[in-house]
Amino acid sequence: MVAGEFAVLEPYQNLIVMAVDRFVYVTAEDSDENLLTLENFGLHHLRWENQNHGVHIDSKDKRVNFVEQAISVVSVYLREQSIPMTPFSLKIKSELDEEGVKYGLGSSAAVVTAVITVILKRYLTDIPPPKLIFKLASISHVKTQGNGSGADIAASTYGGFLQYSSFQADWLLDELSRASTLTSLVKKDWKYLTIKKVEFPRNLSVCVGWTGQPASTAKLVDEILELKREKPAQFQQFLMDSQRAVDEILNGVTNGSNLDLLEGIRKNRYCLATIGEIAGIEIETDLLAKLAELAEQFEGAGKLSGAGGGDCGIAFIPSAEQAVELLKTWESVGIQPLSIQPYLKGAHFI
Repeated sequence: MVAGEFAVLEPYQNLIVMAVDRFVYVTAEDSDENLLTLENFGLHHLRWENQNHGVHIDSKDKRVNFVEQAISVVSVYLREQSIPMTPFSLKIKSELDEEGVKYGLGSSAAVVTAVITVILKRYLTDIPPPKLIFKLASISHVKTQGNGSGADIAASTYGGFLQYSSFQADWLLDELSRASTLTSLVKKDWKYLTIKKVEFPRNLSVCVGWTGQPASTAKLVDEILELKREKPAQFQQFLMDSQRAVDEILNGVTNGSNLDLLEGIRKNRYCLATIGEIAGIEIETDLLAKLAELAEQFEGAGKLSGAGGGDCGIAFIPSAEQAVELLKTWESVGIQPLSIQPYLKGAHFI
């Protein structure tokens, strides 16, 4: 996430999100029975069946839940199109995390998006359109998790930089409970949703650093949203400050002004840090603050990326040479540089 965190959970609030060049690979092959392999978790040849109430995977491991719901949602959609699902073996491999270390790159969203993309491609005669993939993946993810903005699903589906406003999880769950069919919900206009490609300047270098401290997104989100009830005026001020920062970034992109873009990144950093202080939680940790301060020393701008509290930070730097020096400096203070760059393609077949 480039800018607009937390605010995106409110209607019509803009976020800028970036797809990155870390991938989830999913393959589906003909098989005599339905099987699932999750290579990263050491789970192999798990049997699954399509029951009346949904797909059931023969495992007590909760890490299969997102995949189970994804297969279930896409199977309902295909059944509504009168397309039968023949048995197949599904194999999933992710490179979003390394050796069990979670960087906060939205792995569950990427897995759900990839699974739905592959199954649709397997059974539809035409290449599935991104909007169909996004909506089915969002339904699946929200049904499993109960909340979320869907921004990571949008990045996984469309790729590149996106201007995004969320469909609102509560709205989607309500619509899902009232929809006569999944197909009708997918075809429906999603009231709050906006997805628009944004062309970021190529002459700005993107740097990503990991603080070594995993964070709980759900917990942080709950604590920030508590302010909506306890301190509504300050929460509304945060929303306005966030929107102004995101608008300044988008204006910088439109007008070709890197100065405006970088200033928008700085403003978004400060409004996130401020709302964390008001809520009494450490959104911008000491290392995330250091990450941003060092970026400014190299004439750029940096901030936390996502819910904060640890995980990753992101920086935009005016030149490749300065970016190299920044990464070295990060490493010297305990911030691990990640070899991550924007990726312009979304879910696709190789």
